Amino acid sequence: MGKHLFRSSPPPEKQPAHLTLAETAVQECMSNINAVISKWTSPPSSSSSSPSPSQEEFLFSTNSRREAEEFVEAVRHLQSTMHRLVAVNPSSDKLIYAQNLMQSAMKLLESEFFRVLKANREYLDPECVSVRSYRSSRFSTSTTVSISDSEDESTYEENAEEEHRFSGGDTDAMDDLKMIADCMISTGYAKECVRAYKTVRRSIVDETLHNLGMERFTLHQIQKMDWEVLESKIKTWLKAVKLAVRSLFFGERILADHVFSSSGPIVESSFTEITQEGALVLFTFPENAAKIKKLSPEKMFRFLDMYEALANLFVEIESIFYFESAAPVRSQVINSLSRLGDAVRLMMNDFESAIQKETSKTPIIGGGVHPLTRYVMNYLSFLADYNESIAAIFENWQPTTPAPLPDSLFLNGGDEAHPADLYSSPVSLRIAWVILLTLCKIDGKAQPYKDVALSYLFLANNLQYVVVKVRSSSLKLLLGDEWLVKHEEKVKLYADKFEKLAWGKVMDLLPENPAEEFTPEEAKEVVTRFNDEFETSYRKQTSWVIPDPKLRDQIKISVSQKLTHGCTEFHQMNRSGLVGENEAVLRYTPEDIGNYLSDLYFGSRGSGSVSTKGSGSGTGSGTGSSTTGTSRGGRSH
Repeated sequence: MGKHLFRSSPPPEKQPAHLTLAETAVQECMSNINAVISKWTSPPSSSSSSPSPSQEEFLFSTNSRREAEEFVEAVRHLQSTMHRLVAVNPSSDKLIYAQNLMQSAMKLLESEFFRVLKANREYLDPECVSVRSYRSSRFSTSTTVSISDSEDESTYEENAEEEHRFSGGDTDAMDDLKMIADCMISTGYAKECVRAYKTVRRSIVDETLHNLGMERFTLHQIQKMDWEVLESKIKTWLKAVKLAVRSLFFGERILADHVFSSSGPIVESSFTEITQEGALVLFTFPENAAKIKKLSPEKMFRFLDMYEALANLFVEIESIFYFESAAPVRSQVINSLSRLGDAVRLMMNDFESAIQKETSKTPIIGGGVHPLTRYVMNYLSFLADYNESIAAIFENWQPTTPAPLPDSLFLNGGDEAHPADLYSSPVSLRIAWVILLTLCKIDGKAQPYKDVALSYLFLANNLQYVVVKVRSSSLKLLLGDEWLVKHEEKVKLYADKFEKLAWGKVMDLLPENPAEEFTPEEAKEVVTRFNDEFETSYRKQTSWVIPDPKLRDQIKISVSQKLTHGCTEFHQMNRSGLVGENEAVLRYTPEDIGNYLSDLYFGSRGSGSVSTKGSGSGTGSGTGSSTTGTSRGGRSH
């Protein structure tokens, strides 16, 4: 604009007085501007009588800010008087001098613009800019950049002190840059201003991303990485992406909005050119990582971490990269989310396939929890922690269930409604389906046990593990209380069947009416048979295990109450028949029975032997009571 200011058609003739007035105004502006230019660009001279600034002082600094403002105003005034002079006398010699002076003024302003950017690099650090902007809400009216949640608000407030940690920064730097930019843009020198701005700010963006650990990788390079290396890169990316969006890009957007507030197109072009390349490097990484083939299900959680990070930042990314020219950045984020979702769905399919293909047939010693149960439930409890992410990823998923559908998927059994109608979301249905697959496998693994009682103990242990995992994790929110109640009832059913099979013969040897009085011979026969059967059942179960304390207590208390109650009444009613010669057969008092039972179901802890009267190895009080509390250990992945 300024360089072609004087190539206009000849204006109509004006009075000589007007010519003189316009030229006089131009001359006055030139005199004021020339004095300032000379002062701030000429080296100090010992023969000069006018004061010169020291080498440490600059036009746009605290001590000379008023002079800088007057200089900018004079430049604007010169521009307007040159317009008037062109209108009355486009061939005036004053215009040539004025144009040369204007170029000198622009060089000084461009130099100062570049210097302010460089000298206040720390004060203009994107994090500091974003914190200050968040607190003062400095935004252009056309676009709004916002922080999306209260957690981030507190983070910004906590980090507000960061803006005070730098020394030597000029707190008016942003306003100085805006003043210079407004002047250069209005006088037709926007190109020079923007060039300096882009040069400095882009180097800061590149350097910040580098310091955050971001590197430019090709798809081929990522695919050749060992998983340990790639996982390390993913961890670095997860730390970097939040800082990059909420501090780096957010701060750059605020700075560009402020400095170039007089020109929306310049804000857009400068911000996009400064940030787009770095943003694409940052947001392309998840897509390339998700393209790796043969990802095992265990790796899913790192990809869910990336998906969750991008999804949580998506609204802010859209707001920061609002411009049409930044569309490639927004598209890249969408592509990365899509590709991460594809990878997660593929790994979930592989996970389910691995469950179906699990073929181990070796029984678990003692009827404990099968590794498959532990693996699946730990996996699903991790998965449930990503509730919002998996809800989006599996939104349209339909399970490939067999026909007819198994009753186990229906909470009320046999309900004619489709299972999808009985769960809160497709994710809930999918997780219920995976658990059903696992329990079907566990049912099959109970068959090799030669002892039917032990097979039911195995089923009870595994289902109890499933129920506890659901109740103590986010799975409870997905599956609901009704699911839990149904499966807890099934645990009790298994436990009751175990109790009947494991201790039924012992209980059957007690008289149906313990209060009935027997002859000494009959009493001796009852006690002898009871002793033998109790010892046999006890020895067989010393290696059996119930890992869950609550279930272990429930079973032991139930058995203990039934046995000790019958024995107590029988002994009281037949005390006279169990003295003398018959007293030797009375090896177990009701208290002894409780003590022996209290020592069961800890696996190898049992000794496998039964001692004589009064020497029970248990230390319980007769009820078999032990700690019933369970705690959920910390998890990592």
